[in-house]
Amino acid sequence: MSDERRVTHPAPEGAPDAKQLPRRPHVVVVGGGIAGLTAATGLAERGVSVELLERHEYLGGRVGGWTDQLGDGTPVANNRGFHAFFRQYYNLRMLLRRTDPQLERLREVEDYPLVDAEGRRDTFRGLPKTPPWNALAFALRSPTFRMRDLVRLNASAAAPLAAVSVPEIYDRLDELDAETFLTDINFPAAARHLAFEVFARSFFARPERLSAAELATMFHIYFLGSSEGLVFDVAESNFDTALWEPLAQYLIGHRVRLRTEVSAESVSVGGTRVLQVHDSIGREIDADGVVLATDIAALQQIVAASPGLGDDGWRGQVGRLRTAPPFAVQRLWLDRPVDAGRAAFLGTGGLDPVDNISVVSNYEDQARKWARAHDGSVLEVHSYSVTDPPQHDELRRGMLARLHQLYPEIATAGIVGETLLVRDDCPLFSPGTFVDRPTVDTPVPGLALAGDGIRIDLPVALMERAATTGWSAANRLLAGWGLRGHTLHTVPVRGRSPVLRWLAGLERRAS
Repeated sequence: MSDERRVTHPAPEGAPDAKQLPRRPHVVVVGGGIAGLTAATGLAERGVSVELLERHEYLGGRVGGWTDQLGDGTPVANNRGFHAFFRQYYNLRMLLRRTDPQLERLREVEDYPLVDAEGRRDTFRGLPKTPPWNALAFALRSPTFRMRDLVRLNASAAAPLAAVSVPEIYDRLDELDAETFLTDINFPAAARHLAFEVFARSFFARPERLSAAELATMFHIYFLGSSEGLVFDVAESNFDTALWEPLAQYLIGHRVRLRTEVSAESVSVGGTRVLQVHDSIGREIDADGVVLATDIAALQQIVAASPGLGDDGWRGQVGRLRTAPPFAVQRLWLDRPVDAGRAAFLGTGGLDPVDNISVVSNYEDQARKWARAHDGSVLEVHSYSVTDPPQHDELRRGMLARLHQLYPEIATAGIVGETLLVRDDCPLFSPGTFVDRPTVDTPVPGLALAGDGIRIDLPVALMERAATTGWSAANRLLAGWGLRGHTLHTVPVRGRSPVLRWLAGLERRAS
């Protein structure tokens, strides 16, 4: 937390521990991803009794890790793909510090180059950290952005991008898609595909399906709103060993009951407490509070199976949530190393079906050990927003061909092992949906929502949104019992520059 302008959101006041209450509250947290684990941590640390249900055999959700076997029986670490832990992810990092105070299980990635179909390359190495000089330096040294492009920008239309205020930016731009917005401001097409589209697809949506407000907020979080820089960290080993197994032991030490391979079927009002959770193994769990921290499909299934839960308006909001197009992650264990000096992460633009390539054996311990033992390498190839899903084999061949084009030294490498995961469980932030998105608060006493698809009026995104809604869900329930909550931190909630805010105000009044 090196940014002196970061914003602190104080914790709700209250008693420090639930043992001071006449009866210890019991909460069921449904979902063991980042949001659910954060909520469970926030509650258990205040002495609340917590039971966490996770339908998979592993924790971490979309950032989970597990062990697979290669054809020869060798056990290998696997997961759903590369995740960047940016320095702006204050609330996620606050969770990880519970078991790793100095974040020693994260490893810095100094650079992540971008390349497009024309062979042009951008890099984030060596950028200044202070806004707006970071964005200006990136633009001016980019081969896709020239001074004449800066002059041609429609300053009036671009003003909201330079002076984001959350949540007001959604009132201004949410009805517009990101592609149209970038066209309106005359953002050069080449730079759009190489820079903005790479970031847009981190939301698993092409720019024409992504809200312009989400794009502007993202620009604020990573560029103009924060001086943490664009350097990020990665987990030094597979997610299960680096992150979630230590956190599981921490939670068990706080008497949290972790139940994997168990899901919630429905939630009803009543029972011996406030709410009752009906799980997949036939139990009825009475609870003073419930946090639904699942993906969108599971949330919709639970609410649909719980006819007495909430009013029609809220149920409609949940029902209208949408998931993004599928994404694919191909992991390869190869019998040949990549060239020395290959970056751990390479983003691509205009090189369908590939959106990024990760040399996992450059940063993840298990992959590195396998690569050394076999004089090989372990790579991931990602394809985000597969809007017209081809057949499995066709997609696999297309991803492999593009990898060989970009990394020709492994074009003839033997494939010792391979997995291809195709999933469609990420939230879609399409234009015009922000106002209708359900929030952490619900009309049901004792019920809270959490997850990266849940609305929270703070400048957070992706994993950080999941963690922030998890802490917020815990805070909502704790406040209801008079217990002290947890302080949150974010990048500034509005643009840092008074001059840019003033100019944006002039534009708004003129329009």
